[in-house]
Amino acid sequence: MKISIKHENIESKILEIRGQKVIIDRDVAELYGVETKRVNEAVKNNPDKFPESYLFELNKNEFEILRSKISTTKFAKTRVAPKAFTEKGLYMIATVLKSKAAIEATFAIIEIFAKVKELTSTINELSANPPKEQQQSLMQKSGEIISDLLDNDLKMSESETTIELNFAVLKFKHTIKKG
Repeated sequence: MKISIKHENIESKILEIRGQKVIIDRDVAELYGVETKRVNEAVKNNPDKFPESYLFELNKNEFEILRSKISTTKFAKTRVAPKAFTEKGLYMIATVLKSKAAIEATFAIIEIFAKVKELTSTINELSANPPKEQQQSLMQKSGEIISDLLDNDLKMSESETTIELNFAVLKFKHTIKKG
C-alpha cells in the first residue's frame, strides 16, 4: 500500500515562529501517522538528537497567539505548550519514527522545503536585475517551481483556474485548463 502525502497538506502546517519555518508536534504526528504523545516520547527518549536548532517548546505567549490563530478545538485538551520542529528537527524525528507514513512524509517535507528554498533563491536573483535573457529564464524557473508547489492533482472538467501571485520582482500568472 502506497501512502500519499499531498504538498498542500504539508504547506498548510508550516508556521513561522521566532523567524523560523516550523511544524508543531501535533501536525508532525498527523503527517507521520502517529499520536502526538509518540512524537513527544521520541523526543524525550532521544534528547541528544534534538538540540535547540532542531526543536523548541513554545513559550506561553507564543502558545496563546497560536491558540488564537488556530481552531481552539485542536488545543482544547492540551495544557502543555507544543514543540516546534524546524526543518532539521523534522528530518531527525523521521530517523526516530520508522513507520512507512513517517518515511513518505519526510520525502514530501524535504521536497517542499527544497522548492521553497529554490524559489527564494530564484526571486533573490531576479531582484538583482540580471540581463533580460537571464531574467526571462529565472522567471520561467520561478513559474515552474510555483506550479510544482501548487500542483495538487486538481480534478476538473471543462474549467479553468488562474492563479496570480505578485512578488516584489516577479508577477506570476498560472492558468490550468483541464477538460
